[in-house]
Amino acid sequence: MTMPQDDIFTPNAARSRPPFGGAQARGKVIDQDGRELADGPLHPQFQGFQEGFQFDFRNTAANPFGNLTREQRLARLETIAKLLDVAFIVPGTNVRYGIDGLIGLIPVVGDIITTAISLWLVREARLLGAPWHITARMLANVAVDGVIGMVPVAGDAFDVMFRANIRNVRMLRRWLDKQPRRT
Repeated sequence: MTMPQDDIFTPNAARSRPPFGGAQARGKVIDQDGRELADGPLHPQFQGFQEGFQFDFRNTAANPFGNLTREQRLARLETIAKLLDVAFIVPGTNVRYGIDGLIGLIPVVGDIITTAISLWLVREARLLGAPWHITARMLANVAVDGVIGMVPVAGDAFDVMFRANIRNVRMLRRWLDKQPRRT
């Protein structure tokens, strides 16, 4: 059985309708106890739900990253960089490594994940006002770390020693320290 050509290009009206015909429900509305609910306005506390429900996390306490000061943002970047690059010590040595080195052990995917986190740090630096030449150097560090980190075994050792995220945050901190203080 073959389908006519026009059915392929012309959508069937019954198949292209939105769910429930895009109209108001036409049956009885029954609550969980089996009682029929009247078609009337909602309880006053639920009136806002009729127009649509929205979350605005930009200016509320629910967003932990919403209204941070410049120093708080920089402290967060430093913490993430330390976690990525120098959070742990190899027992019996002075060699420090971080989550970047551990996640990087997963071939390809691990390096993509850690490079994405490093790029997020660069984005945050840009949002803090870092000029193009600082962000370009930061991007170069991330690129070197990401590309060489893809090499099996040797790339993981390079990740542990190069510490691109620590370098980037120090570079950003030096640049911010040279800037005049805002009041």
